Amino acid sequence: MPLGLYVSVPFCRTKCTFCNFASDVFSRAVFARYVERVSGDLRNSPHLVESVGARFDPRVDSMYFGGGTPTVLDTTQLEKLFVTIGQNFEVDGNVEFTVECAPGTLNAEMIELFQRSRVNRVSLGVQSFVDEEAASVGRLHRRSIVLDDLARLRAAGIENIGIDLIAGLPHQTSESWQYSLEETIASGVPHVSVYMLEVDGDSRLGRELIAGGTKYHAHFVPDEDLTADFYEMACERLDEAGIKQYEISNFAREGQESLHNLKYWTRRPYLGFGVDAHSMLLIDGERAVRFATPESLERFTSGDFGGVTTISRETSLEESFFLGLRLMRGVNLRELVTEYGSLEAFAPAVEESIKDGLLEREGDFVLLTARGKMLSNEVFERFISAPLPGI
Repeated sequence: MPLGLYVSVPFCRTKCTFCNFASDVFSRAVFARYVERVSGDLRNSPHLVESVGARFDPRVDSMYFGGGTPTVLDTTQLEKLFVTIGQNFEVDGNVEFTVECAPGTLNAEMIELFQRSRVNRVSLGVQSFVDEEAASVGRLHRRSIVLDDLARLRAAGIENIGIDLIAGLPHQTSESWQYSLEETIASGVPHVSVYMLEVDGDSRLGRELIAGGTKYHAHFVPDEDLTADFYEMACERLDEAGIKQYEISNFAREGQESLHNLKYWTRRPYLGFGVDAHSMLLIDGERAVRFATPESLERFTSGDFGGVTTISRETSLEESFFLGLRLMRGVNLRELVTEYGSLEAFAPAVEESIKDGLLEREGDFVLLTARGKMLSNEVFERFISAPLPGI
């Protein structure tokens, strides 16, 4: 089964106040050392895969460079990673090749590299089309820069473009959120991701919100109910525009879903490289393995490797529920019975969730309701904690 490859580039021009990822601002002197380490890991893939008990399959049908901001690397550094992949894997001629970009980092040289390297999909971290909102969380772009990037990508023949938006940014109102949605739709992009602002202790803005402070414009952040309203507004307006929701946070025009991200939710094999990169490989029909690299840049570049977890048949079934329910099509119970046997242990979680209005059943499928999408983590926990069947 072909792999998906993910390469993490944890460098940014500035650290957004809402960001809770393993990315940050570093001296450019670090970049070369990092690229060399990742290139070595790519070359070492057969040994790595065999060391965790899986069989190396060099075929690749999706590649995703994320971050951070991959386009803060020099084009020669980014090209080194592209070339190393081509030398060590069998890349499908119709590969989906995505690079995440911060608006304003796409110079002419970078776009030309994309053209000759077969990059055919770009994800732009716009977050908001309202300049005040973007600036309040440390974004360096303006609406005009986003529109210019879109025009230059299309002129280069790259039409498969996604835009990321965040509901719940400081200063956001119903009117300004509606404006960002309308600008996104008017841009004609085929893919949109909508995330609700996460409030946790892993970001500066999150910590300030928890503390009840005013730094980072925290006192201008909409409350949870209003943020949830923004999310529902996005679901409705994007659907009306023909950009259909296919996953909790992702929307696409027909045939433009992210093939790489679908691998995560459908438990297809993928290999991750770089800081805080995750992998999942199939060992056989019964088992799989998951492993991840360190979240710390220092630990990663010093050669540390994260632990390996073997995923049993029982845990695979559990994952099939809570990952599959992220998709709007839901989980096919008949297929799970065919693959795993009895689902009796999960029947109480399914029935309870249906009774609570969080799930609904359509034929062989169970799927999230509109309310279930808003409380999805609560739904997933019901399946993670379910007693596992002895199958």
